[in-house]
Amino acid sequence: MIENTAQALKRNHKKPQSGIRIRTLNYVMICVSVLLYLLLICITLQASRQYDTMLSATDAYIHCQKYVSLAEKSFDYLTGQARLYTMTLDPQHISDYFARVSAGEHRINALERLQEYPAGDDISTLLQTAMDQAVELTAWEAYAMRLAADSQGYDISSFPELSSLELLPEDQGADSSRLLERARELVFGADYQATKNQAENNITAFLNNVMEQIQQKQQDSISALKSALVRQQVLIGILLAGTILLFVSILRLIVLPMQVFIRNIRDGKQLESAGAYEFRYMALTYNQIYEATAANILMLRNRAEHDPLTGIANRGSFDQCRQLLKGKGTPLALMIIDVNQFKQVNDRYGHETGDQVLKKVATLLEYSFRDSDLPARIGGDEFAVVVMDITAEMKFVIEEKVNSINHALLHPTDGLPRVSLSVGIAFSENGFPEDLYRNADKALYQIKGNEKRSYCFYENAKSTDSENGQKP
Repeated sequence: MIENTAQALKRNHKKPQSGIRIRTLNYVMICVSVLLYLLLICITLQASRQYDTMLSATDAYIHCQKYVSLAEKSFDYLTGQARLYTMTLDPQHISDYFARVSAGEHRINALERLQEYPAGDDISTLLQTAMDQAVELTAWEAYAMRLAADSQGYDISSFPELSSLELLPEDQGADSSRLLERARELVFGADYQATKNQAENNITAFLNNVMEQIQQKQQDSISALKSALVRQQVLIGILLAGTILLFVSILRLIVLPMQVFIRNIRDGKQLESAGAYEFRYMALTYNQIYEATAANILMLRNRAEHDPLTGIANRGSFDQCRQLLKGKGTPLALMIIDVNQFKQVNDRYGHETGDQVLKKVATLLEYSFRDSDLPARIGGDEFAVVVMDITAEMKFVIEEKVNSINHALLHPTDGLPRVSLSVGIAFSENGFPEDLYRNADKALYQIKGNEKRSYCFYENAKSTDSENGQKP
């Protein structure tokens, strides 16, 4: 039976026509989520790089300002110390001059640091010119301090930068006043001041250009950072919307259909086709199994309640009917029936013919009585009929039916042997009491084997002399 059910399911198997597959939805959401997260990571890295670029540009701006300021201060400080020495002839100014140089705060050092920052060729030329002018100014300052020191006979052996300088021919052999005048002319003269101004102007032009580039880089970085942050917010919004969509999809495709399925199963109903493709497929399969199971149960119940040979009710159904009608206030009649000559038929024609005779008797009983009546096979060749809503005053109805059935059995047209029925009948006004079967059986016993009579009513069974039957 299980095998037949599986085959029936396989034959009737149909796939649902619509529905979103959970597997497909899962793959799509995973791919979309991975893509969005990768984009989010890329945008975050881009924003991080733009932030680093902005910080780098800001640091460059700060350091450039620092070195330009250092260069400007160095220009003024070194010029000031050289000029003060030529005016005051105080050796301390020489010491302070070279102390600043030794500390790395020389104007040339500051300008060399500025070369690290990007600039156009023209602007780089300005910086290189400024550096050349700074070297020239430094040479003038050192030479001026050497002339002033020589004018006073000051020992400059402790300052190798000065002692290594050689005097120009026109300054060799000059007196002290001429040397001092010459020293002052070098650091206060128009050429010195013009060179210093040009160097400062070149540095300022370089600084302005570099500042513009750094500021532009900062603005570009800030704009790119803002754009990256906007894209990041958009992606986060999309991820949030996707999460909400996934939650709603799970609710509609899985959770709600599952609740419906649980309710249907609890109520013993077929499943409603709802939710994702897998749930619709499961509902279809479950419903097919449900229908097949219901059919099997019906078939098993039919087999349990009906005689497998004749197809009418069996002894179990008859006993169940007795229990159901016990104590009911319903008038009825019980007929107990035996097939006469049945053993001779089996012995002479075989059991297969005997089975055909039993089937014929069952068919005649089922055809002769109403759907509300219950014909049943309760033994080998023994039958019973529960006739509903009938009283003893209506026994002629039963007489006519028995006579009609016996006439058909005694005059066969199907080639089966002749047989007849012996019937014992008992009436009851109140359902199926305990003694009803016994009374009908007693009535049957009165005519068993008596070919002159085919039926007997229980009220006549006590008197064998009374006319209580009919000849077949």
